Amino acid sequence: MWMDGALVDAADAKVSVFDHAVLYGDGCFEGIRTYGGRIFKLETHLRRMYDSAEKIRLEPAYTKDEIARAIRETVAANGVVDGYIRLVFTRGVGTLGLHPFRCPRAGAFIIADTIQLYPPELYQNGMNVIVAKRPRVPIACLDPAIKSLNYLNNILAKIEAIDANVLEAIMLNTAGYVSECTGDNIFAIKDGVIYT
Repeated sequence: MWMDGALVDAADAKVSVFDHAVLYGDGCFEGIRTYGGRIFKLETHLRRMYDSAEKIRLEPAYTKDEIARAIRETVAANGVVDGYIRLVFTRGVGTLGLHPFRCPRAGAFIIADTIQLYPPELYQNGMNVIVAKRPRVPIACLDPAIKSLNYLNNILAKIEAIDANVLEAIMLNTAGYVSECTGDNIFAIKDGVIYT
């Protein structure tokens, strides 16, 4: 993996317990796929990542070009062909308390690895899901365009799914409309039209 400017073994990667990402879930991330050794829509993901950082007023320690190079370097070093990249910006080490601007330098790390979310047969045959009892956090409270490190809302819905002996839960918004799944986007095809 890559951490704050250098490739490191995963066993040697350390995030301080005083990093506000650990203390408060203060940071943002992007999940990026690789297919056949090619990174899927890297520029789009980087733009979204830096937009998330701007919305939470987190100033990344690295430029987009530096992060793009680091991602390519990490993918190559790990030999990932078909896999998943997790890019994370943390608020950085700071004092106890919520004040985000007492963290002088944001942290960054990149993980590149293989991923299998579901057994292969489910991609052909489908799967059973539940509708979570707990709705998504309202847009007025947290902009869903910000991919923040605070995923507790999704994790609680995932626990509902696990307790129901299924792999996924559909999450509704507070008005009762379909929002997303716990870790997946959801779409439907009706009369040849894709709805998201």
